[in-house]
Amino acid sequence: MTQLDQMRRQAREIFLTGVASADPAHAVEDALKGRRFNAPLIIAVGKAARSMAEAAMRQVDAARVIVVTNYENARPLEGAEMRAAAHPVPDFEGARAALLIEDALAHAKGDVLALISGGGSALLPAPVPGVSLEDKAEVNRLLLGSGADIVAMNLVRQQLSRLKGGGFLRAAAPSKVTALLLSDVVSDDLRAIASGPTVSPIGTREDAVEMLQELDLWDKLPTAVAEYLARPRPDLGPLPESEVALIGSNKISVAAMAREAGGGATHGVHVFPIPLEGDVAEAARTIVESAIEPGIFLFGGETTVKLTGDGMGGRNQELALRVAVLAEKQGLKDYVFLSGGTDGRDGPTDAAGGMVDPGTLDRMRASGLDPQDVLARNDSYHGLEAAGDLLQIGATGTNVADLQVLIRR
Repeated sequence: MTQLDQMRRQAREIFLTGVASADPAHAVEDALKGRRFNAPLIIAVGKAARSMAEAAMRQVDAARVIVVTNYENARPLEGAEMRAAAHPVPDFEGARAALLIEDALAHAKGDVLALISGGGSALLPAPVPGVSLEDKAEVNRLLLGSGADIVAMNLVRQQLSRLKGGGFLRAAAPSKVTALLLSDVVSDDLRAIASGPTVSPIGTREDAVEMLQELDLWDKLPTAVAEYLARPRPDLGPLPESEVALIGSNKISVAAMAREAGGGATHGVHVFPIPLEGDVAEAARTIVESAIEPGIFLFGGETTVKLTGDGMGGRNQELALRVAVLAEKQGLKDYVFLSGGTDGRDGPTDAAGGMVDPGTLDRMRASGLDPQDVLARNDSYHGLEAAGDLLQIGATGTNVADLQVLIRR
């Protein structure tokens, strides 16, 4: 095995350690130790919903269990009603699941235990009156291609949903709601995780309109959405109280990667002090400029891509390819860089991200592809596929945003 092969294997092992530390089952079991509930209705929503529900069922004698997750993570769970839906663009199955949950909440006889993880926003579309599922799907597509961060996207999504932004709490009243949240939001803003079904909204309709105008999306919205957002929101009164706990996050996973990589700075392990956010091009520059000496450099966060082409890929694949391009320009040798989504899926692809090295661009060119053209078309998936550098790990059953590993020798 060459030194480069060893570096690639080490980068992958470090990344997978970060993913494993976000195991939702362990987090739920720890959170529920010693807890007692009155005939609870368990509702689990998100990419980690199945494993969270299974762990809760080992700890709690539930009256009813409903699980809504993405198709990749949907497997039968004895004793639970399993529903699968689309992510990141909502579909009809998600809308059906939302109706099922609203009905279950309305008829709940005891407590409600909500298990919320990333992806829940798209998986549980409950359009407000006058707005269709197709309208919501189009808004989602526009937001995903705009470069907006997750908080901005969920600010808008909350205004168009019966369940988001605290709507779940109103539907559950007067039942007592306890919510355990696995964060896919770098800031760990509880209002942004799955669009905040069990907490207060991020902002108002007016805030959402302002945000859409700043993103140059207002004139592109479906007519029904624009008309709805332009109307004043009626006063619904204060939200019912709930108990909310954060049980997993990106920061926890980065810390686990640091332990796997060797512990502290004396071993050449460096944790970037702030989350990677914003445009992938700027994030790539930050990463390459951070690697001023040999060592292992660890990052966590969630970047954004503003689509200009019609190719296929995701933010992690594009970030990996951009790092390879910058590294070549700066003459960086003997490195491996990995960027991956902890859910195992980057954008609408079957890859978690990409892992690049000094030979990546040469392998792409040998296949007949120009890296700059690939980036211009947002086609990082096919570019990395040609180089043999896609990171494919399958659906993980968890989601705490993205993790990055850079190793220099």
